[in-house]
Amino acid sequence: MIEDLGEIERLAGALLRKVGPSERRRLLRAIARDVQRGQSARIARQEATDGSAFAPRRQKREAKPGTYSVKFLYPKGSANPRLVLMKSWRREGPLLTGYDVEAGAIRSFFWDKVDKWLPLDQGEQNKGAGKFRRSGSIKRAAMFRKLRLGRNLRAGATDAEAWVGFSGRAADIARIHQEGLPDRPAVGAKPVRYVRRVLLGLTDAERGAIADWLFEHLVSATAS
Repeated sequence: MIEDLGEIERLAGALLRKVGPSERRRLLRAIARDVQRGQSARIARQEATDGSAFAPRRQKREAKPGTYSVKFLYPKGSANPRLVLMKSWRREGPLLTGYDVEAGAIRSFFWDKVDKWLPLDQGEQNKGAGKFRRSGSIKRAAMFRKLRLGRNLRAGATDAEAWVGFSGRAADIARIHQEGLPDRPAVGAKPVRYVRRVLLGLTDAERGAIADWLFEHLVSATAS
């Protein structure tokens, strides 16, 4: 690799202006796709552009099950709300999750959509029900698995520039982490400031490799 990165970028830029628009678009599209693959691979390794590891997730406080049953009508605004009797429940952000006696399984309900809380009969308080257990263990997967997929991490080019970036809602999420901005982790939750994790960006090695590749292709194209 040529060490003077600034010089090779200037040379490549000068040569790039000498080829036709269709050829420039082809070369820049190839660069964009290569950069896209590299960015996705680095995010999968959970690494920042300086080679350091992403700051780990903030550990969530373990929710404790409620020690009493609850009974309520759900949902709010319905002409015929359902009567729910729940055992061994817990509050998980905007959700009330626990053992739904009628359904015979774990169910979740939005806390703010409960129409009315009802008093419990003695028999209902002592009614047997399943425990709130989750089968198996929760595997802590790598962060940003969906963000780095091709449908979210996009690449493209014109005859004047190549670009790689996130699209749609993914762009908003990525910006929060890229810049370490505050956001609400769930609907109704208090805003928290996220740790800065650089998702997009080129290292000097990547910039040098791209400039070398472009320089070699342009020299070959202009010489022929």
